[in-house]
Amino acid sequence: MTGLTRRGFLVGGGAAVAGAAALGGAAAGSGRVRRALGLRPDFYVPDAPEGRVGLEPVASAAMGGDVDLFTAVPAGYGDGAGLPVVVVLHGSSASAADFRGFGFGSFLTAAVQQGAPPFVLAGTDDGPSGWVPAPGADPVAMLRDELPGWLADRGFDADRRALWGWSRGGYGALRFALEEPDWARAAALFSPAVSAADPALAELSPLAGLPLAVWCGTDDAFYDDVRDVVGRLPEEPEAVTYADGGHTRVFWNDHTVDAFGWLGGELAGR
Repeated sequence: MTGLTRRGFLVGGGAAVAGAAALGGAAAGSGRVRRALGLRPDFYVPDAPEGRVGLEPVASAAMGGDVDLFTAVPAGYGDGAGLPVVVVLHGSSASAADFRGFGFGSFLTAAVQQGAPPFVLAGTDDGPSGWVPAPGADPVAMLRDELPGWLADRGFDADRRALWGWSRGGYGALRFALEEPDWARAAALFSPAVSAADPALAELSPLAGLPLAVWCGTDDAFYDDVRDVVGRLPEEPEAVTYADGGHTRVFWNDHTVDAFGWLGGELAGR
């Protein structure tokens, strides 16, 4: 495993996703491929209580209708009143309705039990083009203009926000931070599905001053592009981890508690 402090970051593209899918059909007997695909019988979810977890529809003008809003408060912190928020941007194969099944409530409690300053998780659904605007759905406007009000209505500290996304959500978090660099206090990116050749990532200077952390598996189809984009950031990220693993929930779950610890510290202003 390679853990780099103050240096590292992201990249990928649609071709890389297709390559990963082709890889899975080609050589399932290979140990390297099986690790990259997460083909093992279990993935890590901590043995910790959920706390308060909810899923409810909210009306979004930006998205043209209702979206699901997931929230999770660490065990022992009641309804989460006054806590800052980590906003979750899911990958293309997931939705907010999946978050409880992924064990996010248990991950959050476990991170707090291990010393992370407490915070709330909150996440919604994306649009037909992921986390970028499409006809009839603007997830950027939804995050920027509507989500803070939903968070404040539920008693959370809507002015202290960070971003956490994986795969397409990691790309969305990066794109959103480029467009709205003052919206979040930090961003943690897991295996962001971005491309070094993406014109939207040609100019990364707006990210200067935003604390970033990145995790990516060395067997991930996006790995080379991730490293390329990391090298073009205007400042070194706070933390980067390149470790064994692929573009899988197995890899992401193995690093979620660490990411939550980092995000909690950034929100607490350490």
